[in-house]
Amino acid sequence: MCRFVMYLGEEITLSSLITEPEHSIIHQSYESKLRSEPLNGDGFGVAWFADSSDSPAVFRDVSPAWSNENLRELARVVRSRCVLAHVRAATPGLAVTQLNCHPFVHGNYAFMHNGSVSCFPNIRRHLLQSLSDSSFDAVRGTTDSEVLFGLLLDILPQLNQDDPLEALYQAVNRCIRSVESLCDAGDESDSVFNLAITDGQHSVVTRYATPPTKPESLYYTSGTAFECVNGRCRVAGTEGGEQKATIIASEPLSEVDQWYEVPANHAVLISAGKPVELRPITT
Repeated sequence: MCRFVMYLGEEITLSSLITEPEHSIIHQSYESKLRSEPLNGDGFGVAWFADSSDSPAVFRDVSPAWSNENLRELARVVRSRCVLAHVRAATPGLAVTQLNCHPFVHGNYAFMHNGSVSCFPNIRRHLLQSLSDSSFDAVRGTTDSEVLFGLLLDILPQLNQDDPLEALYQAVNRCIRSVESLCDAGDESDSVFNLAITDGQHSVVTRYATPPTKPESLYYTSGTAFECVNGRCRVAGTEGGEQKATIIASEPLSEVDQWYEVPANHAVLISAGKPVELRPITT
């Protein structure tokens, strides 16, 4: 399994998530606290949205995040209102290549996954054949995660929804349901779907596993301002006021009490300036 972090709010530097916190995503790449295997060294990626473009930029590499100087330099100067960062622990049997590193981007969407679809080798052909031509062409690697992203890209236009956040939530539910139904036919029942998808303004992140499997860890914090001082990174002003900063991470970035565990089999819905909403995954 992997580790990831997502931020939505007022502009911050990438380093506020990637390098500065005492338990930053780089720190989690070599010393994860909530996985039995602490290393997540099979590549990394970061996607971010800039005001000059609706489409996210992405930087990915197969080197471990802890040893990549380009990542540190980029994180130091780039600022964004929406950031996704991921460190990978490759599923056994899947290649360690740049194409398989998260996040994945297409159009105005960015996506990442912590988990695996247990029956993927058995249903891969079916899933790929079910994709539209554009989503099929967008799949360049060999991971189950990128195929899930393709499914979401196909589901979203089918939804009759004026609310982009509601559309993302419904699409994630439908995607998980469809994959689970295929896995059930093959008597597989230990898939993990910690998914994060965003259009830069609205985000849905899930903590879900096919019962009785325990979902991977996931935490969130939200408030009126983000601050990072000497490795102590936190979202301040959590009581009342406009929500201007939300972080969702596989593990808390620092040891402060504003982090809350996402309940098992729930989704976190985030929209700029609005309170965080938790909803069950209705599969």
